[in-house]
Amino acid sequence: MLLAHKVELRPTKEQAIYLDKACGSRRHCYNQLLAYFKENKWSKSAAYQYYIKVIRKKFDWYTEVSSRVTRNAIDDLDNAFKHFFRRVKLNQKAGFPQFKKKDVNDSFALREKAKFGVDERLLRIEKLKTKIKMRQKLRFNGIAKQVTISKKAGKYFASILVETQEYNPKDVERESSVGVDFGIKNLATLSTGVVFPANQKLKKNLNKLKKYQRVLSRKQKGSQRRVKAKLRVAKLHFRISNQRQAALHELSDYLTSRFDRIVIEDLNVKGMVKNHKLARSIVDAGFGYLRQQIKYKAELRNCELVIADRFFPSSKTCSKCGQIKTELRLSDRTYHCSCGLEIDRDLNAALNLNAYGVDTLQPT
Repeated sequence: MLLAHKVELRPTKEQAIYLDKACGSRRHCYNQLLAYFKENKWSKSAAYQYYIKVIRKKFDWYTEVSSRVTRNAIDDLDNAFKHFFRRVKLNQKAGFPQFKKKDVNDSFALREKAKFGVDERLLRIEKLKTKIKMRQKLRFNGIAKQVTISKKAGKYFASILVETQEYNPKDVERESSVGVDFGIKNLATLSTGVVFPANQKLKKNLNKLKKYQRVLSRKQKGSQRRVKAKLRVAKLHFRISNQRQAALHELSDYLTSRFDRIVIEDLNVKGMVKNHKLARSIVDAGFGYLRQQIKYKAELRNCELVIADRFFPSSKTCSKCGQIKTELRLSDRTYHCSCGLEIDRDLNAALNLNAYGVDTLQPT
């Protein structure tokens, strides 16, 4: 089993300089290859020959970092071209590979075990004389297969992929099934009656973010003050992202540790954000990321994830008698049925989703 653990690094000034050089070398090599193959037919073997015979000889400062930092840029570009050709074949919006920009998703990878090593809370990297301190030890014992080092908001992170056999979900008494209704007012309403309130950190920090961006817009390009203002904006975005992810991890962990079957909606997020009045709240909720978290944690913990059909009328159906209410406005927060049922709209939807999961999995 392959599991990844992302750890914050605590590099010294000298180590940070090396990491910046490695990120810059990888970005530069990627851009040099892309510039060449914009004019020539792409092939991985041709890219390797061009890298060896031209790029490495022309830019001798590549040798200041591990050779695999720039060599692995070929694999990254090959992956980008594969996705491009796949989308072309499927008649989708292709999106030709783009040049990498400085301070935007800066990273580099070492995919060879000999080029790095992990010892307790220390990370060894080829051509770096000292080991980098990690904020914590790896959660998994096993063989470290590769490491990807990234920089975001002035901080450095190492995502270490570990091959391990020791992960065993805890055997706990779990309830059989739960339906989960996602929303904006409340992040999630469970069929058990448990409610996870909305945690819209972007909305709470919007005024501060506007202020920081206004200050940034007034700084002269190329100045140190602009660099500092840009970093302050990035740090606030990073903090908001971490707060959002923490809330989504809490919810996904709660569901996968307490229930054998989880039934969720197949939300059309792309269609939902077309509503300009709710677009920011929908994006801030992070429904797509939440679904990913539930999916992979369910696999690890041997849970069954059921995704209801996109057109299943979970909100419009009465959870008591099954009658469908065709006219139900978004502003109607309480569901009223002719059978006498009065229930919260989201709880009603969660009960219907739970019933959907039970009915779908019954033998015919």
